[in-house]
Amino acid sequence: MRKPQHMFKFFGWRLALAGASIHAIHSGLFMQAFGSYSVLLQREFGWTATTLSIAFAFTRMESGLLGPIQGWLLDRHGPRPIMMIGTIIFALGFFLFATMNSLTEFFIFYFLMALGSSLGGFLSITTALVNWFDKYRSSALAISQAGFAAGALFLPLLVYVLENYGWREASISSGVIILIIGLPVSLMMRHRPSDSGDFVDGINPKISSSKEQLFVQDSKQNNDFTAKQALRTRAFWMISAGHAASLLVVGSVMLPLPLHLTSPAIGMSLQKASFIVGAVPAMQIFGQFFGGFLGDRYDKKLILILCMLGHMSGLLLVTYPYFSFMIWGFVPVHGIAWGARGPIIQSIRADYFGPTNFGTIMGFSSMVVMIGMVLGPLVAGILADYTGSYTLGFTILAIVAGIGSVFFLLATPPKNPQVLV
Repeated sequence: MRKPQHMFKFFGWRLALAGASIHAIHSGLFMQAFGSYSVLLQREFGWTATTLSIAFAFTRMESGLLGPIQGWLLDRHGPRPIMMIGTIIFALGFFLFATMNSLTEFFIFYFLMALGSSLGGFLSITTALVNWFDKYRSSALAISQAGFAAGALFLPLLVYVLENYGWREASISSGVIILIIGLPVSLMMRHRPSDSGDFVDGINPKISSSKEQLFVQDSKQNNDFTAKQALRTRAFWMISAGHAASLLVVGSVMLPLPLHLTSPAIGMSLQKASFIVGAVPAMQIFGQFFGGFLGDRYDKKLILILCMLGHMSGLLLVTYPYFSFMIWGFVPVHGIAWGARGPIIQSIRADYFGPTNFGTIMGFSSMVVMIGMVLGPLVAGILADYTGSYTLGFTILAIVAGIGSVFFLLATPPKNPQVLV
């Protein structure tokens, strides 16, 4: 059977690597970094954990509400112009954040950063890759999303800058890095293979083997749902609900975890805590490539169910660290589950609903998914202020994430879209 083009010959693979670099910037400078910024902002301004959690939840709500509009724009105009506009807004948000002196300014500038990150990041990149790949979709998404983990590996370096030079200086430097790297990479983005005279998976159907043609025909039997058709399926809602449940834990790791580890109950320094938070991505990278490999070959639903149980177990380990090794046990359990789940959950959406309207369908799904990112840090923060620790909040979120595995169990493939007309 004819293999797809070599990584450096087929533009789709280069697109996946470009997506990884963008994800690395967004993760290392913003998503994973905000928990460390929060520690310093809490010290300087005296803001509560609830206040910081509300800011994080507010921006995640923005991402979810923006999703349908962004998805529609992506499906019609492609990712390049959307990503370029997003990158400029993202950098501007960091420059303004460095001048912040009040809670109102904090909310406004952080909102700009989140808006730019949404437009210039995940949904735009994923929509492009879904159109460039079919048979190797999980692997391509895994390469791209490995950038999230790679960016977080630089968290200890960012914390060094934060503690030795200040959060304002770190914010300005981040804005410069975003412009220098983000804009050129955004120019590389292409919506579909036909834009460059190429083919899906790098395989020319005119010269491919009959076995490959049978695969392509079979893979498109349930494809190309409209957003309206997708919304009428149980699979859409079950995948969205399962994704939201998983992000309850992810949201708790992004923001409250550094505050939890540096609390009197654990007693870690910010620098040491940054190594724990930063070690998760190392396992996440392994999980992403392992998950991408498995997702192209085995039952995606089963893998997702196992990942949800991993999310639950990992958060419980760091919540009840009766022994110090339990905190480090959280790192591989949660990291691998997070890494494997990421590309597979996007791949199964494209498998079920097709690439043509993926951006719009994923945009509507984000309105459900955002619930997890909003409630995760918000519940943890409110209960931490009420009880004095993150124990109760983390326990509740872990249990709900475990229960979320049922959603993926119920996410059976939808009927052919023609049946739903």
